[in-house]
Amino acid sequence: MEFYFLGTGAGMPSKQRNVSSIALLHPKMTWLFDCGEATQHQMLHSPIKPRKVSTIFITHLHGDHIFGLPGFISTRAALEGTTRLTIYGPKGLREWLEATLRVTGTYLRYPLDIIEVEAGQTYQQEGFRVTVEALEHRFLAYGYRIEGEEEKGALLVEALQELGIPSGPLYRRIKQDSMFVFDGVEYQSADFLGTPKPGVKLAILGDTIPCAGSIRLAQEVDVLVHEATFADSEEDHAGRFGHSTARQAAEIARQAQAKKLLLTHISARYVDQEQRLEAEAREVFQESYLMMDHQSVVIKG
Repeated sequence: MEFYFLGTGAGMPSKQRNVSSIALLHPKMTWLFDCGEATQHQMLHSPIKPRKVSTIFITHLHGDHIFGLPGFISTRAALEGTTRLTIYGPKGLREWLEATLRVTGTYLRYPLDIIEVEAGQTYQQEGFRVTVEALEHRFLAYGYRIEGEEEKGALLVEALQELGIPSGPLYRRIKQDSMFVFDGVEYQSADFLGTPKPGVKLAILGDTIPCAGSIRLAQEVDVLVHEATFADSEEDHAGRFGHSTARQAAEIARQAQAKKLLLTHISARYVDQEQRLEAEAREVFQESYLMMDHQSVVIKG
């Protein structure tokens, strides 16, 4: 499982950074978080296949987070995409998308579900639990918490061998079923499995100032993706426009006891001095990393 950053800039595209879009890649699915202008063009230089994208989460309806959505939806159909696409986002998303597709005469060859979210709602999506939380921005904005299911522990092979159970198909059933029978005796599978492994926990936040919602979403996550639009010296400016500094993002990660912080949504004013943002974040939270377009990060629980 990994994050792939398609766009890490703020507000408008630059030569170094496109506007917001992040892919979450999993062997079983591909998700997008936001879909700014030219996201599908960024995909041409990535391992991501538009027809493989099954779910899109929109954090808010500012243009730098959604203007690539109609083009992507259309291209997905043209590239033989026929499987269902589900899009989550704030109220107003359905009206805008349906009007855009209708006016442009866009025909889709696949089912399209548009789900308008509210704070506090949870969804089950492709084996993951998704929690929605309101953030604080100049516009209605949300963040998403993704939680995977707990994984069963490893087989205690030595204990099985002590009972004379040979390796083979029965081992697979022990991992899958709650009980098994060997030589006429019934056993509880849990007695032959190690400590369960917690499911992965991720938080992807949209544009926001530091707020309680951010901390709730990020509580003890393996990876937090947080905007870092401005440097510490422009904290007041960031607040007026509903954004965070890199240091403020790091403080959220520290308070929430996250394991890793990925910084994105970087203002173009920091070209040639972007590492300053990472350095300021690391003064508060050491596991802070500044993201670039086309950078990938493997997620480890």
